[in-house]
Amino acid sequence: MNTNSQEDRVTVSIRDGIADVRLNRVDKRNALDSAMFSAIARVGKELANDNNLRAVVLSGNGASFCAGLDFGGFQAMAGSSGASKDGNSPIAESMEVDSQNAGSMESGAITHLAQQICWVWQEVPVPVIAALHGHALGGGLQLALGTDIRIAHPTTQISMREVHWGLIPDMTGTLMLSRLVRDDVAKDLVFSARVISGIEAHELGLVTRVSETPLEVAMQIAREVAGRSPDAVRGAKALINRLSNAGAAEHFAEERRIIYGLIGKPNQVEAVTANFEKRPAKFEALQN
Repeated sequence: MNTNSQEDRVTVSIRDGIADVRLNRVDKRNALDSAMFSAIARVGKELANDNNLRAVVLSGNGASFCAGLDFGGFQAMAGSSGASKDGNSPIAESMEVDSQNAGSMESGAITHLAQQICWVWQEVPVPVIAALHGHALGGGLQLALGTDIRIAHPTTQISMREVHWGLIPDMTGTLMLSRLVRDDVAKDLVFSARVISGIEAHELGLVTRVSETPLEVAMQIAREVAGRSPDAVRGAKALINRLSNAGAAEHFAEERRIIYGLIGKPNQVEAVTANFEKRPAKFEALQN
């Protein structure tokens, strides 16, 4: 079975119970725009309801897995003026997708759309394996952290990049990061926004395995999983997630509260503007 979605932003091919899911915005290194948000969330939801599924492999076509948020979003941030009356960020509101936006939430959900593209892989009841190469930056890294297993090429450039833009990881990233590394390591990566290699990411615990052929290895793992009892595999994922994802709803709500308090504020705008103007940022002192 083959399906394409949202102007081919994401392609899906299912064979022998394994879903081969590929980000497909090659000309932008699979950067996240409104169409990509919508397509990823919808594909994840469809796969979560497929009773014949045994495993999922998530990768990116072209030179990178995912380079993070589309730069057009950052340019919009530089002209933003804070939160709107309903509490949603102006940037999220500008990213209209299928009558929704990156900050919209369905009734009863614990995530808005931007968080959901990462969280949906935890809702998929079978193992989801990410194959990383090129870049996994910002939202791209958070997307990868939402999966169960990550295979990276040694030279993959990996970064929790949001603080570089005056933001926080607001797509479930801090919860997922805290499950994998010590607090001091998480703080180092988030505060500095530094770029690390796939090798260092493996040493720190962000990446499960390193391989010169990450997609091939991810597919091999998927085939191994597909050969196991589907009842046992699904039950094991549910039990592990029950422990590791405890408190997720409250944490994601706090992510939304903090990010809405940052977007469009003077220091956040200055971070973006200084980066585009290639100059040192001049931040304002915090007000009590």
